[in-house]
Amino acid sequence: MAVSRLNLPNIISVARIAATPAILLLALSDHNPNRYWAFVLFLVAAFSDLWDGYLARKHGWITDLGKLLDPLADKLLLVSTFVPFYIVSHRGPQWELPWWGALPMWVLVVIFGRELFITLFRSWAARRGEVISAGQSGKYKAFVQNLFSGGALLWFGLVETARIRGWEDGSVWGAWTVLHGTWIGVTLAAALFLTIYSLVDYLWAYRALIRNG
Repeated sequence: MAVSRLNLPNIISVARIAATPAILLLALSDHNPNRYWAFVLFLVAAFSDLWDGYLARKHGWITDLGKLLDPLADKLLLVSTFVPFYIVSHRGPQWELPWWGALPMWVLVVIFGRELFITLFRSWAARRGEVISAGQSGKYKAFVQNLFSGGALLWFGLVETARIRGWEDGSVWGAWTVLHGTWIGVTLAAALFLTIYSLVDYLWAYRALIRNG
């Protein structure tokens, strides 16, 4: 039976794409409540990614359009968070990320460079009749990136709240910063590793297409 291009998973992907500009603007805002709204909206977008994938697999609603929309939504969500992370973390020492400080430019080059390469690779493959959907390693990469992004968005909001309410010298806040900071440091390191690994994995999986292309 033919599967409609406008099925529920594809609609969810389109909604996720539409949410990315709002996340970017809220994350860049100087109004601290907006940082929490960016975190909440990001969580909704991230969980919707898991939901639409589950629905597509469960009901057989997998379409070529969905194979293109889903990774596009992931890439735009990545831009809507990592660009603010870079900008905000360079606003001053109080905004630096635990373990990483002001987010280094090379991190963005690795993250976005991989996404640009895979996008071009997918376009090249599509012209040869091969639709490349997100692979398992790519899904792991996106999941860990989301763990980092959620943690970083929450971090920026809490840092400002701690300053406003005078929590900075408290023992509870000190313990929290250690735990939260470790989360941010470890998940970004893991995301960078999986970014490189998933790129190699894609190239290896489609080596025959590359060789015959």
